[in-house]
Amino acid sequence: MRLFSTIFLSILLFSCKQDNSLAQSDSNEVFIPVYYADTFEYPVGNPPLEGYYNAQGFGRNNHLGDDWNGVGGGNTDLGDPVYSIANGLVVYAEDHGPGWGNVVRVVHYLKDSTQVESLYAHFDEIMVEVGDWVRLGDQLGTIGNANGIYPAHLHLEIRDQIGMDIGGGYSRNRDGFLDPTNFIERQK
Repeated sequence: MRLFSTIFLSILLFSCKQDNSLAQSDSNEVFIPVYYADTFEYPVGNPPLEGYYNAQGFGRNNHLGDDWNGVGGGNTDLGDPVYSIANGLVVYAEDHGPGWGNVVRVVHYLKDSTQVESLYAHFDEIMVEVGDWVRLGDQLGTIGNANGIYPAHLHLEIRDQIGMDIGGGYSRNRDGFLDPTNFIERQK
């Protein structure tokens, strides 16, 4: 999977224009836009974070992400919209099985030519497909409960190593993982 993702992204980047607009060359080739991620925002609430709290932050109990819960508790946030934290390319959108449920992964291309990946887990419904370009605030899906395993919440990870295995959401080894709240706050 990692090799495929790297090759797929390399081909897309090679064939893309860098100005965020669709364009046609003289040979009628269509270039896919690259949506640079120059601003990041939280994935829940409208306005962001309204009605939500971080129930389990990065590093707590070796957690590799943030768990966003509705302030009503339980399953009160089941079905609430989840938004893309920035412009990017959807590289994974499927049910990953027990413990994860529906998962979406988006690669974000930063202006300094680095990339980060956001991973959204436990969706009730996925509303994007692999290959979709999304913009900051586009709806990716809805908050779920990993097919009934947990009370509804959104698990969000941000990774600076693209295409890593999905993993287990918890580990003492944080290589490749960034604190989502700190990262988003620095990128605003």
